[in-house]
Amino acid sequence: MINLTQDAIAAINSENPASLPAGSNPVVQVLQVKKATASQPNAPDRYRMVLSDGTYYMQAMLGTQLNHLPEQEVLIKNSIIRMTNYAVNVVQNRLLVIALQVDVLETSHDKIGSPQNYDGGKVGQPAAQPQQQQAPQQEAKPTIQPPTKTSSGPSSQAPVYPIEGLSPYQNKWTIKARVTQKSEIRYWSNQRGEGKLFSVNLMDETGEIRATGFNETVDEFYSMLEEGKVFFITKARVQIAKKQFSNLQNEYEITFDKSTQIEPCFDASDVPDVKYNFTELQNLGNLENNAITDVLGVVTKVDDASHIISKSTQKPYTKRDLSIVDRSHQSVRLTLWGKLAENFDQTNEPVIAFKGVKVGEFGGRSLSMVGASTLFVNPDIPEAHSLRGWYDQQGKNESFNTFNNSNTTVKSENGGAVNPNEIKTLDQVKQSQLGLNDTGKPDYWSGKATVTYIKKENLTYPSCPNDMKKVTQDMSDKWRCEKCESTYDEPQYRYIITCNATDHTGQLWLSGFNDFGEALFKMPANELQNLANSGDEAAFEAAVKNALGTSYNFNCRAKQDTFNDNVRVRHQINRASPIDYRSEIGRLCDSIAKLET
Repeated sequence: MINLTQDAIAAINSENPASLPAGSNPVVQVLQVKKATASQPNAPDRYRMVLSDGTYYMQAMLGTQLNHLPEQEVLIKNSIIRMTNYAVNVVQNRLLVIALQVDVLETSHDKIGSPQNYDGGKVGQPAAQPQQQQAPQQEAKPTIQPPTKTSSGPSSQAPVYPIEGLSPYQNKWTIKARVTQKSEIRYWSNQRGEGKLFSVNLMDETGEIRATGFNETVDEFYSMLEEGKVFFITKARVQIAKKQFSNLQNEYEITFDKSTQIEPCFDASDVPDVKYNFTELQNLGNLENNAITDVLGVVTKVDDASHIISKSTQKPYTKRDLSIVDRSHQSVRLTLWGKLAENFDQTNEPVIAFKGVKVGEFGGRSLSMVGASTLFVNPDIPEAHSLRGWYDQQGKNESFNTFNNSNTTVKSENGGAVNPNEIKTLDQVKQSQLGLNDTGKPDYWSGKATVTYIKKENLTYPSCPNDMKKVTQDMSDKWRCEKCESTYDEPQYRYIITCNATDHTGQLWLSGFNDFGEALFKMPANELQNLANSGDEAAFEAAVKNALGTSYNFNCRAKQDTFNDNVRVRHQINRASPIDYRSEIGRLCDSIAKLET
């Protein structure tokens, strides 16, 4: 019989959050685990939990490196876990646990006790006294003791925190991180004066964060912070990230100031070199313009460096175009800029890992190095070795597809790229079992169909005008966004559509979002929601009815998921455009001509 750690929740809440980077392995029950709304379009999934010791419960987050546990249903409702490493943050004046390492002890278990919400978790208030009576399944165990530092090495007495656990609400912390990218020193001059700055990307096993130094800190730290080396960093300022300057998936960033302390770390065995999330080149067409991604490719062509004049600043820039390919038999152009373009001399078809490159629309799809992008020539990673072996043995003798201005790629059943004009019927989509595969990767298809039914329930959701995340209404009838912590008098509604599409071969359920909803209803989501809120059911029904019977050329993403132990395929609309009947007639005539020959 597994026993929960007595008074674990009270012990966690009774300590200063800065003194609890790890615990003494409390055993708790997971009353709830569910996926949280992503804070950014390309951000990794996050899972929220409710942890209980049988007497009290509190909110928690699962570290992204543990996402496989709920995704593989290893961690489910009422599981018993041992937290071997966790951090504690202050969010909205309450403590929030971030589980960094856990052992799942048992999954098939009933709820233990009748735990109550730990109201003493508010920072600055005295902690509530834990109840003396425990659930019958529990035995008395020693109360959790205050933790010690989780890592030795830094001269600072602040605990070593994971990057994922940092927030603006902590004062005493130290991170142990590797410098994965360092910018050049940049200078500015305006009406307020002159100055200089630089930035670095820092990484540990839990995530990445951007750090920036200004003026005096440039002189102090720029030469010290070498790419690839590991450092202890403390007494810097954590603040909301300025996303226009960073492509890292972190809501916060660090600013060095006069009190910042940085010292080298000589034991870097527990800090990974670089984390990649590679996108196959053939799937670039499915990413949005200006999206940031990582790619791995063989450089097959290196153009000469050229010089251009910026239209906005009239300053000269050096650029160099590369052609890279990968095992998806796709080729794409990638542009280098500045000194990197001037000094690039890799002409022997190297394998290069590009991290944080920007996706563009030029020529259909293209890639470009930006300020925080990095490249690693012939990196010592399994994916690079595999690509090198494939290219040397067969890839160099094969042909590769290129993107065109249609800006669309469709994945066929055999995995190759096909012409986007190859339209599938809905019956062909079903018979091909698109989305059902052993890899778990999505398939993509294009088809022509007519919207014949729209689910009228939950057609819209209230979103934040700033970041489009879902907002909730509080007791004062204000609308609050938990991500940006802003409050609004009214939300901005956005569409979330579930509809049935039909062609001459069958029907299929499709899901779409705001762009498709506005095209379908020919009005913003706010207007449709106003019709619903006004009580004018006739006008609302008329708006839905008018949207029926419209036909579109759909480009969809098919991916399997599991619901109530049933495997199903969800077809999500990537793009939907009205049918151009003139070009459609031409396409059909070409198809008839091919049949006649």
